[in-house]
Amino acid sequence: MWHCKPVDTPISATKKLSFTEGEALGEEDSTKYRSIVGALQYLTLTRPDLSFSVNKVCQFLHKPTTVHWGAVKRIIRYVKGTLTMGPQLRRSTSTLVSAFSDADWAGCVDDRRSTGGFAVFFGPNHVSWSARKQPTVSRSSTEAEYKALANATAEMMWIQRLLTEFGISHSLVA
Repeated sequence: MWHCKPVDTPISATKKLSFTEGEALGEEDSTKYRSIVGALQYLTLTRPDLSFSVNKVCQFLHKPTTVHWGAVKRIIRYVKGTLTMGPQLRRSTSTLVSAFSDADWAGCVDDRRSTGGFAVFFGPNHVSWSARKQPTVSRSSTEAEYKALANATAEMMWIQRLLTEFGISHSLVA
């Protein structure tokens, strides 16, 4: 896919992936799917913009279909257009630890579980991120958001303790 046409987003904002859509991939294509998704998981270590979409395609590793394969191809097309992107660390006098979180209430059409995510910053630098399906079904959008916020807060507290151990003074804002 080196000569593919790049896209602006790694996953469609309107189309939801499901276990029931598309035809099951053959053995060889399923192995290729798992291999590429594994490589994309590795890429999320330096590309937080891929976390949500890679999380979505990882949910279908056990039985991928043609629709899931199309979603993986879209992520690759996005990566192709954004090869020069990555985290940039800048020197700053700010020692503020801050976080942003979000959740999509009942975003999975198969099990109605939400996906929550967060991004943590130290000053202007993006230092930690996560996107994962929540382990339980939320009864409201508020509950889904609260769970995502709780995960972000736990991460901020860990970073705060880490900075304290390193002897770095910091301030905290959620």
